[in-house]
Amino acid sequence: MRKHLSIRTSTGTPRRISVRTGISAALSVAALFTAAAATATASQGAAPTPSQHSQNTQHVEYFSGAGSHPRHTTVPASKPLSRSEKSAIASDGDVTPIVENGPVDTKLDVVFIGDGYTADQQEDFHDDVRAKWAKITAVEPYASYTNLFNVWAVDAVSNETGVSGDPSKDVVRDTALDSAFFCDGIERLLCVDTGKVESYASKAPAGDLVVVLSNSTKYGGAGYNDVSSQVGYDGIATASSDNDQSDQIAVHETGHSLGKLADEYDYGQPGTYTGPEPTEVNLTKLSAEEMTAQQQKWYRWIGQESPDGGKVNAYEGGGYYQYGLNRPTENSIMRTLGREFNLPGREAMIAGFYRYASVLSSRVATDHPLSRGDRIRVTVPRSAQVKWYVDGRESKGARGRTTAVPRALGVPADGRTHTVTAKATDRTNAVRDPALRKLLSRSLSWRVAS
Repeated sequence: MRKHLSIRTSTGTPRRISVRTGISAALSVAALFTAAAATATASQGAAPTPSQHSQNTQHVEYFSGAGSHPRHTTVPASKPLSRSEKSAIASDGDVTPIVENGPVDTKLDVVFIGDGYTADQQEDFHDDVRAKWAKITAVEPYASYTNLFNVWAVDAVSNETGVSGDPSKDVVRDTALDSAFFCDGIERLLCVDTGKVESYASKAPAGDLVVVLSNSTKYGGAGYNDVSSQVGYDGIATASSDNDQSDQIAVHETGHSLGKLADEYDYGQPGTYTGPEPTEVNLTKLSAEEMTAQQQKWYRWIGQESPDGGKVNAYEGGGYYQYGLNRPTENSIMRTLGREFNLPGREAMIAGFYRYASVLSSRVATDHPLSRGDRIRVTVPRSAQVKWYVDGRESKGARGRTTAVPRALGVPADGRTHTVTAKATDRTNAVRDPALRKLLSRSLSWRVAS
């Protein structure tokens, strides 16, 4: 389903566009994590099972400090919005494109919503989004796939600047999304009203990831793991806007949502996992030898040097247990903030990107004829190669180009209609799974009237 809406471009010019409606179910911060957590121990900080909390609470992941292992707790669920709150949100929420790489149905769309920014500070919010996105996309595999993303900023105008609980617990500020540190008594846990977030997020042209930037320099954030939403996504990540380390929280959370990766840490308390083989690709009950013999989990990567340090193997501890579960490497970002994704994690993240984005996209419509002199531009990741064809025959001189003119490709002026096709294949060496590699190709064709 599609709708029409007006957005404000980065230069302030209004523009009317047609978009897909709803928020894709992507920020499921623990959609698969819940399966592993279902048998978690009741030790302090362990992830509660669904039966351990009611519809009146929400499950969140938080981070006590930079370089720390995450923790889990439950917090009170947000109350339904009042009529006045719905009215206020309806009249707010200007949308500004921060990064536009192509049509929303071919890109992974990230929605940032600001909190604690007054009407006069919305440009500051946009600057903070750009800065935070730059830090997120400095991390691999984001860095290699930046043009698979669109980024949207949704303005939420607050009456006061800043965030409740900053710098101390007694500070209370009137903000659009009710951002607050000291949530549930935990200083670094940055909570929001998830109902309000959902309402603002739905104003974006499309959304596959949702991140709340709260106007603060204080370290903190959260990942909401079981948000019940009518607009199609399952979680929300929060981060302080001006803390140099808070972007790592968002990256870790997308490891859950996009990569469907499990947490690779334990709680430092004795406990042995005795459940079934985890569904997540980065946890297993198998040894390295067993994985290789059975061709399971990350066997294709065993023995390879990993970007987070050391070689891929089977390291005991993960999924909140010290024993009984193995992880691929000693210390990836799914174990400790500030680290890199390991090799199996990178492959899983790339798979997540391609669930929403296409390896090849173009703003040039394929549903109406072009002339020989029209210019066709396509967008691909830097690890992809483009080939151009005229009526099925490759124009080899154009191989690797992302821009082509039908006339230069060899479309003749013979009064007939010809077909120009662009084909792209992502040749990244970060993917070893043959089933996934089959998904890393796409073609687009245009009719050219000569």
